[in-house]
Amino acid sequence: MPRPKQSIAPKKVNFRESFAALKFVPRFFREIRKVNPLLFYTNLFCRILNAILPVLMLWVGKLLIDEVVVQIAAEVKFMDRLWLLVGAEFILAVTSDLLSRAISLTDGLLGDQYSIETSVKIIRKTSEVELGELEDSEFYDKLERARQQTTGRVGLMSNILTQGEDLIVIGSLLIGIVAFEPWLILLLIVSIIPTLINEIKFSGTSYSLARSWTQERRELDYLRYAGASDVTAKEVKLFGLSEYLANRFKGLSDKYYLQSKSLAKQRAGWGSFFNVIGTTAYYGAYVLIIFRTVAGIFSLGDLTFLSGSFNRLRQKLQGFFTRFTAITESALYLQDYFEFLDRTYHKTNTEGNLPLPKKIQTGFTFRNVGFKYPKSEKWVVRHINFELKAGEKLAFVGENGAGKTTLIKLLLQFYAPTEGEILLDGIPIKQYDQVAYQQFFGVIFQDFVKFELTLRENIAMGEISEISNQPRIESAAQKSLADQVITELPLGYEQQLGKRFKQGKDLSGGQWQKIAIARAYMKDAEVLILDEPTSALDARAETEAFDRFIKLTEGKTAVIISHRFSTVRIADRIMVLKDGAVLEIGTHEELMQNKKLYAELFNLQAAGYK
Repeated sequence: MPRPKQSIAPKKVNFRESFAALKFVPRFFREIRKVNPLLFYTNLFCRILNAILPVLMLWVGKLLIDEVVVQIAAEVKFMDRLWLLVGAEFILAVTSDLLSRAISLTDGLLGDQYSIETSVKIIRKTSEVELGELEDSEFYDKLERARQQTTGRVGLMSNILTQGEDLIVIGSLLIGIVAFEPWLILLLIVSIIPTLINEIKFSGTSYSLARSWTQERRELDYLRYAGASDVTAKEVKLFGLSEYLANRFKGLSDKYYLQSKSLAKQRAGWGSFFNVIGTTAYYGAYVLIIFRTVAGIFSLGDLTFLSGSFNRLRQKLQGFFTRFTAITESALYLQDYFEFLDRTYHKTNTEGNLPLPKKIQTGFTFRNVGFKYPKSEKWVVRHINFELKAGEKLAFVGENGAGKTTLIKLLLQFYAPTEGEILLDGIPIKQYDQVAYQQFFGVIFQDFVKFELTLRENIAMGEISEISNQPRIESAAQKSLADQVITELPLGYEQQLGKRFKQGKDLSGGQWQKIAIARAYMKDAEVLILDEPTSALDARAETEAFDRFIKLTEGKTAVIISHRFSTVRIADRIMVLKDGAVLEIGTHEELMQNKKLYAELFNLQAAGYK
């Protein structure tokens, strides 16, 4: 059964907050204009022309009806004016259709281009965000809202431009009505006020619900993926998880549905009530026009023009206010987007500008280093003191949760130490330029990414600027034994990997791992870090891979994390971690003589092979 979950009430966003978000609209349009100025101004021009046509068509329709009445009463028929008016109305109708199609076309093209631009900006901005922030759920919710409706901003653009177009239509229709019967304006106001009240009442409600459910919607996306994915299919079938995942998804979805349903019912109920008031005012105006026509004050053409203008004007004003609510809600997402782009994210290293040494002289020093996550009182590692000497191969050993990977992240400046400091050649690493410093390393994590791109791209990810350097890619593949994988693929280096795409080929865990290791060799880094790099390889392949690694990295500094003691014993020194602290450090022989944790674990593992 799905786990119990507390009901989540949406935090209400009031009309003032929604209205305040409109300050981002001018910037929004400046960005759209920059994407394609020609399309942008073409769109505006077409909208201005299209906004003038409704009142012209109504006016020509009035003249046409009046002319028909005249021709009916006349003994001698002169049809030239009548056919001229019919032709004029036909041309206006065709022009209106062509302009509408041009607007739709330019809307779509502009929207697509802007959607691409915003997605690119979000990807690039995310690269500036520190790992610690990305791992924070609250921050990730903000990122998710910034990412939401990237394509929806196309609708926002169209809605805002349509508002401007409708303002011109409304202005021209108002002039026409005032010229005939000013009293109709009062009835128009009465018919529109209910719509305005309704839209203000429910302004921001959809956004409020979406914001409150950001994390839950991410969970729904994950449950949908977990229940219907080739990656999870084996476990789902084997353990019979389908029903559990489906029930959990349904339980959470039903809660969201109930809140959404409640909101929809409120909007529909109040909307119906206010619409009755508005419709009553409209028909009051219609009755007034009929009385004036019967009294001979208005002609039949005037009746047609005024009733048509009043009805069109009421529809336009209702649409204007309804669309305004949609715009303010979309502007709240726009606010999330721009605030994400404008935010200066916390940097682990804010003072570094020193150039890196071309070659490491003495190595790295961890001096009383401790780290705990923000908002947590638990130390992940503490009182860490050791040296990683230049050209040394140092292995980290310890049970799960001992802090091995955390030390790597601290070394890479993904995190800043909570206390203590890390030095390179006697200088605190925070004094070096952080981007250049991180380029100093070639790293393969245990949870490396399996990019569903071509094999060439997967290897070149280690040094993407060299993606066209075939000899370098082939050399990296040969060093990591990935060349053995390539010979089995029909398209070689151009083979699409993964099952997501039609011609994609999935690989075994060991094959993926060889390609991941090739990335480390692709980058001719000063320091290599391998975090469980051969966990998916068989014993023979693992031994061969590490023998080659030791030979190929001669003179380079390296850190190796592995649970296999047959692997780590080839390191120059081994550091044993327990509960976030250094328990012992030394060569394999020295640690075996100590008869502490390393010797105990080594003997336990060796016994398994006897």
